[in-house]
Amino acid sequence: MNSTDCQNRRGRSITFDSVRMRVGDGRNWLLLSGRKYDVITVDPAPPIWSAGTVNLYSREFMALARDALTEDGVAQFWVSRVVTKQELRMLLATFRFETGMLVLTEAGSTRRASIQLVRGEAGLRTLDPGGVEPLDPSPEAFGEALTRENHTLKRALTDPHLISGIGNAYSDEILHAARLSPLKLTQALTEPELVRLHKAVRETLSLWTDRLRRDAAGRFPEKVTAFREGMAVHGRFKLPCPVCGSPVQRIVYAQNECNYCATCQAEGRLLADRSLSRLLGRDWPARLE
Repeated sequence: MNSTDCQNRRGRSITFDSVRMRVGDGRNWLLLSGRKYDVITVDPAPPIWSAGTVNLYSREFMALARDALTEDGVAQFWVSRVVTKQELRMLLATFRFETGMLVLTEAGSTRRASIQLVRGEAGLRTLDPGGVEPLDPSPEAFGEALTRENHTLKRALTDPHLISGIGNAYSDEILHAARLSPLKLTQALTEPELVRLHKAVRETLSLWTDRLRRDAAGRFPEKVTAFREGMAVHGRFKLPCPVCGSPVQRIVYAQNECNYCATCQAEGRLLADRSLSRLLGRDWPARLE
């Protein structure tokens, strides 16, 4: 709160000569002052609204406030009711820099985020899974990396040990641009299909790189999402394919979903969804009707 609010709410206390009040950035004040206090009251904005206040919800600050109290001191924390336990669990780490602050969050119940601290390029290389950079290799080198193991195209394109950094969303877009089924096996690809896929990787990633840079306009991107307006198939289940107009299909597996166009990529065939096709059995439609 600001000093005016503080005076309005606690006007009586500051009329006593023995009371000294400090209003401001509590974390920095406690770190720099080295003093002991009888009362520490904290009324921060919810951390999901303001990145800077996430420090005041950390164990570090709680310990700092405890150590700054006198023997009989009291710390009072106001926690907004609009913040749910789930939102607080999303906060993993906060990094403060001279030019700003970075807050690491992770949504969902499955925890996969991690932080690795390394020294120099040699240390960084130890984290490299070994996949080729998608925009670098020639068609021949790309084909060699992709067909090193016999997997579905969807799995191969999202495996950082084979191809680096494509991910779930852009693999859908790449396969649609290449007119290839996500379930086609890599070692079954013909030479023309490999050339077509290599071209689709370069064009799709370059297109979206340029588009996202233009949207960010030199600033740090604020809206980080895998679902983008203008995508052909990813996140567009049941919506019309921009090429042929057929409804976009999906395959649900684990916690991911693969989107594709049956007409453009599978000659009109509906690819088996592991859970739904088992449920329907013989009633599973073989083709798009």
